[in-house]
Amino acid sequence: MKKIAVLGSTGSIGTQTLDVVRTHPELFSVAAISCDRNIEMAERQAREMKPALCAVYDKEAAKVLAGRLADTDIRVVSGMEGLIELAELPEADILVTAIVGMIGIRPTIAGIEAGKDIALANKETLVTAGHIIMPLVKEKGVKLLPVDSEHSAIFQSLMGRHDSKIRRILLTASGGPFRGRSFEDLKNVTVREALAHPTWTMGPKITVDSATMVNKGLEVIEAKWLFDVPADDIEVLIQPQSLIHSAVEYEDGSIIAQLGPSDMRIAIQYALTYPTHLPSPAVPLDFTKLSGMTFGQPDNEVFRGLPLARRAIAEGGSMPTAFNAANEWANAMFRRDEIHFTDIYDVIEEAMDRHTVIPEPSVDEIFAVQEEIDAYFGEKLLHKS
Repeated sequence: MKKIAVLGSTGSIGTQTLDVVRTHPELFSVAAISCDRNIEMAERQAREMKPALCAVYDKEAAKVLAGRLADTDIRVVSGMEGLIELAELPEADILVTAIVGMIGIRPTIAGIEAGKDIALANKETLVTAGHIIMPLVKEKGVKLLPVDSEHSAIFQSLMGRHDSKIRRILLTASGGPFRGRSFEDLKNVTVREALAHPTWTMGPKITVDSATMVNKGLEVIEAKWLFDVPADDIEVLIQPQSLIHSAVEYEDGSIIAQLGPSDMRIAIQYALTYPTHLPSPAVPLDFTKLSGMTFGQPDNEVFRGLPLARRAIAEGGSMPTAFNAANEWANAMFRRDEIHFTDIYDVIEEAMDRHTVIPEPSVDEIFAVQEEIDAYFGEKLLHKS
């Protein structure tokens, strides 16, 4: 029985993680869950999964949940201290980092230092702190298992590699809901349109990131750290049907790819059951019903998320943090109808142009960069209003 702590249990990845637990109750139990402030869902999850601990980031919401769960033995904690306590929980074997945003960095580090294996779904951890995380993983001798479907596919395609040399990683992308459109076409797209992803069901922030191709840029940065390859050896390939989740090409020309249905529960489950593949709650892929698979190159002139990410990688240090923090602002402003879709790129580029790179930022310096960008755009919005 593997005991799981889920950081961000009420989000898209978190709820699907619990689906995997329901599929294999003989293998998994839930030691801890967490949320930001969605205490209605957290209470339902707590009563069903019976964790020892529930962490609620919002302190006032935590007080309400503690009252609701007073008839149980479940302990409720709050704030960043609560998230870190969850990450360090002695009885947990593996920490699923399903939380969105840089808030996931400190708990992930705490989990690694406590000797927990990490099922990583929090992009920001490696995007901003990969230079800290990867050496720490090696030092503590824990496993860092990717949950993103693309990185899980690469991870699986590298099995049996031994001494073989990689020519390139093929990181696939669906192209999002606006694939093939011109820059002019995108100026007045709505939030509703951006959230209508053609193949994946994800949270709103990541869905918009997918539409801008920023998400794929973040994944390139992640892949660089996860698989210790130069960014120039990571090629993004558009695969609209989202059936090939990524591939690895070896120097002899062999390409090993991982295929499957567009269901995140497959990648989540593999991170939890590695190195074993077990029956999953996903509907199996039926090749006889496929009309075909197509491929293409990303349009970097229209969807500038990817080239901006590559610029961040090239400049290094704290620039990926600036890229990520500015995107969080731009993404949120678009979802609040404060800027146009195409303005997202301008917001990111403005922040990157202003930023002075810190070569090897500490965790405190990483958060200082975010705070600096938050203050800058917060002040701009204040003046605008």
